[in-house]
Amino acid sequence: MTDKLWGGRFTSGVDAALHQFQASLPFDVRMWREDLTASIAHARMLGSTGILTAEDAAALIAGLEGLCAAWAPNGPAVDAQEDIHSLVESALRALLGPTAGKLHTARSRNDQVCTDFRLYLRRGCDDLDAALQTAQRAFITCAEAHPDVVMPGFTHLQHAQPVLTAHHLLAYVWMLARDRERVADARRRINRLPLGAAALAGTKFPLDRQMVADELGFEAVLENSLDAVADRDFAVEFLAACSLVMTHLSRFCEELILWASQEFGWVDLPEGYCTGSSIMPQKKNPDGAELIRGKAGRVYGHLLGLLTVLKGLPLAYNKDLQEDKEATFDALDTTLACLEITAGMVRGLKFRPARTLGALAHDMSAATEIADYLASKGMPFRDAHHVSGEIVRYAEGRGVGLDGLTLDELRRYSDLIDADLPALLTPQAVVNAKTSPGGTAPARVREQLAKAKAVVG
Repeated sequence: MTDKLWGGRFTSGVDAALHQFQASLPFDVRMWREDLTASIAHARMLGSTGILTAEDAAALIAGLEGLCAAWAPNGPAVDAQEDIHSLVESALRALLGPTAGKLHTARSRNDQVCTDFRLYLRRGCDDLDAALQTAQRAFITCAEAHPDVVMPGFTHLQHAQPVLTAHHLLAYVWMLARDRERVADARRRINRLPLGAAALAGTKFPLDRQMVADELGFEAVLENSLDAVADRDFAVEFLAACSLVMTHLSRFCEELILWASQEFGWVDLPEGYCTGSSIMPQKKNPDGAELIRGKAGRVYGHLLGLLTVLKGLPLAYNKDLQEDKEATFDALDTTLACLEITAGMVRGLKFRPARTLGALAHDMSAATEIADYLASKGMPFRDAHHVSGEIVRYAEGRGVGLDGLTLDELRRYSDLIDADLPALLTPQAVVNAKTSPGGTAPARVREQLAKAKAVVG
């Protein structure tokens, strides 16, 4: 017999290399609070149902609460135990003696770890939601600080149509709003109780699983004991939500990196989120943005890794599933850190209106206005589009922008063009004209800001 929780069947100890290889305590120790909380609920239920005596249940609860107080706020020290469950039981045995062994009645580490993991990710969802909200508020603050700044809008990274910078920034507020919805949706499926499934088949003891669910704040009890211990789809969904958050942050950081380059020069990045060069004194490198862009791949990798772990596993529990937590914990830590850095960068971001507006000088991004103008005069839009394209080609041949053409030059392509058209081709006029709901006209952006504030809270 060995000193492991499962050692009765064995006559020799685990190989030292295997023990180190398979021990999860170095990373699952972060679930110490969840393990104690779930164990207290389990002990209370065991006493309530008569599975344990009231005295034994009370002793277990008192011992577990004592460990909570002793380990707060930073948790226990990592020792040679196999996992957090073994560590808790060992510490409880030191307090209570053999009575500690009664805590594991009617449960397995299989349903125990799933319960701990779900409790931990439930809290992780709440932390993510708060961090996403903070980032949204930073984007809103930055948009409010730059209400009238006009910049090129892009498709295919080519000038498309002018937009307000505030409009561009608010796009990320709505992306992050959907991220919050996804996190909340994942939380609903995370928040289901596996405890009581035992190893895989349930147990003969008369458990009150709903009592445990109610005490721990779970919305439902998982219906099938095999499913309860065998699947990690809830962790996959959590990783997918993190991955989409990182997608949105990475896209914004790519834009920041471009905008801060000398070629663009549209923004001043706050120095606290940049670094210098060890050889080139002039450098102000956007390291914060670059690292977020890079860490997106790290989170994606965790998602793909867990999907790969799950894809070939027969029911029910397999040790492969131990690979779920380290990846998910790192994804959560990484996403939270990236949201914090993004919010800080955005709060300190300063746009250079002269540079953003100057980027629109003498370009062709008002071409759609010509087409729309002609269409409003009765010309079929496809014909109007063709006429506008001819005008663009002419302007390019002359080496000027559309705003550099005279009225006579414009009228060569259609007698529907009147003296009011040139004034409609300035960047501000183009922006002002986009009055459709959700558009970039100042009035619409003000409406959007007010709505964003109400939604974000």
